[in-house]
Amino acid sequence: MNKLLDNINSPDDLKKLNIDELAALCGEIREFLIDSVSKTGGHLASNLGVVELTVALHTVFNVPQDKIIFDVGHQSYVHKILTGRKDSFSTLRQFGGLSGFPKRSESDCDAFDTGHSSTSVSAALGLARARDLAGDDFNIITVFGDGALTGGMMYEAMNDAGHVKTPLILVLNDNAMSISKNVGAVAKHLRKLRMSPVYFRSKHVVESVLKKIPLLGKVSVNIIKKIKRFFRRLVIPTTMFDDMGFTYMGPVDGHDIKAMIQCFEYVKDEKKPVFIHIQTKKGKGYAHAESNPRKFHGISPFDIATGETKEGSETYSSRFGSVLVNLAQDNDKIVAITGAMPDGTGLEEFEKHFKNRFFDVGIAEQHGVTLSAGLAAGGYIPVIPLYSSFLQRAYDQVLHDVCLQNLHVVFPIDRAGIVGQDGETHQGIYDISYLSHMPNMTILSPATLGQLEEMLKFAINDFNAPIAIRYPRGGTEADNIPQDFTLGKAQLVQEGNDVTIVASGRMVKRAEEVSALAGKSVEILALPTIKPLDTEAIIASALKTKHLITIEDNVKTGGMGSMVAALLEETHTECEFKIFAFPDTPITHGTVEELDKLYGLDAIAIASKIQEL
Repeated sequence: MNKLLDNINSPDDLKKLNIDELAALCGEIREFLIDSVSKTGGHLASNLGVVELTVALHTVFNVPQDKIIFDVGHQSYVHKILTGRKDSFSTLRQFGGLSGFPKRSESDCDAFDTGHSSTSVSAALGLARARDLAGDDFNIITVFGDGALTGGMMYEAMNDAGHVKTPLILVLNDNAMSISKNVGAVAKHLRKLRMSPVYFRSKHVVESVLKKIPLLGKVSVNIIKKIKRFFRRLVIPTTMFDDMGFTYMGPVDGHDIKAMIQCFEYVKDEKKPVFIHIQTKKGKGYAHAESNPRKFHGISPFDIATGETKEGSETYSSRFGSVLVNLAQDNDKIVAITGAMPDGTGLEEFEKHFKNRFFDVGIAEQHGVTLSAGLAAGGYIPVIPLYSSFLQRAYDQVLHDVCLQNLHVVFPIDRAGIVGQDGETHQGIYDISYLSHMPNMTILSPATLGQLEEMLKFAINDFNAPIAIRYPRGGTEADNIPQDFTLGKAQLVQEGNDVTIVASGRMVKRAEEVSALAGKSVEILALPTIKPLDTEAIIASALKTKHLITIEDNVKTGGMGSMVAALLEETHTECEFKIFAFPDTPITHGTVEELDKLYGLDAIAIASKIQEL
């Protein structure tokens, strides 16, 4: 028996189905998603929650002429299925396959590349202004979660959009979650709105009846609209979105396909900014995801029947979390700040044990960093773990509010280096470059879990300035390196006479692998401290071997290798020198091993270059 989904190859095919068939199709899409993501891994819960929403959007609007922008973009799987990419879904997040995020290069149905939160309204308004300047007439719709509303950029864009009054449709997918449960005043405001009656249906019914009245129909509709708005403002307090210049509609049941289609049909010809509040359930249709949406937000391959994934080894994130809890038990000045990611960064145990010293600021890294600066100025020791790709959103705050004041803020940088399947928007390969030139900043990089533990103890208890500790996703450890470290000192992992390898972090393990393949006498210097460099040890080894290479999990420009190159040039140290790092081009999605090989950072490629020296 053919499934409805088998015959959906473009959004045009949706327009041939009736409401009952569309509802059945939504069930098939959920089955397809669960089966596919169980094999590839990916963002499941968020996509299960937007099935009806996405089907309704593509039923009413005409993509690619109309533009749909997905904030963050990890909830775009259904959109990809409906826009001709269903048959390639087994390649999702695999090297050379479909991206887990919207990509303009992948399809003309993807209007804008997204990967970070709270950017969609700015992008949508830019597209709207471009449309208006060109004299075109099409719809621009942005879909964002309530978690995005904790990001200040949303309000900058909404303030602008509500003022200029250009036609724009904002769709709030309200599931009361970002990755973890949402927090803050905006979340409270949305909770109040969820308790309010649904206004859309009564408006739609009245207006559809009035439009059928000859001659006076359209006039009556406009009069009734004004009366209803006036009455509503008298009886019901206005929403913050009304006050910002949007026509607010909702809340609407995001799993009622008929209501969703009626809502979008109603607004598609509105010539003003509209804000539609949709309520959905994260993980809808899969019991394990509904009961544990945090786990199934982003998940590795899993067993559909049990919802269980394979147990992995201890990670840097989990070791960081357990060490921080132990340190906080003995030091009541330690406070922890997260940007809506206590689970992803290992802070869930800290949150349980020290609620009054734990602050979740939502998806607001800029605020989180300056909040940390204020806490430090007030005599506390703030620890703010952020993914490398998210810390870059707070570049100015790190420089202006922390470093220039030389405040004691600890930045554990999680997912530093290549992260793999999430692709170019999430690769953490820029943090050495954007932190190394900041005054008063110290940068550490552990090569083992034990070193991370020692570094965290040092950064909190024995240091009094800005300090970053960058570590990779997972738990890759070097084999022969001492577990302790001394600030500013390199570690001699092994002695050699032919070539020096200077490496940091997970690349110390790579240096050991290269040494075994190189066929030369290799000296390995590990840099647990990237800034400041151990200039004496590096120069001495370079003079000894006359050949020096650096290996790092960062872009070449401004990275550790660039720092070493500048040192050798400034001190007129003569040696043959080469940097192994990532190029300053977008790094695609794939496993860490595949990407290392693609860019010549695998052990075989580096060893072959050493043999040519």
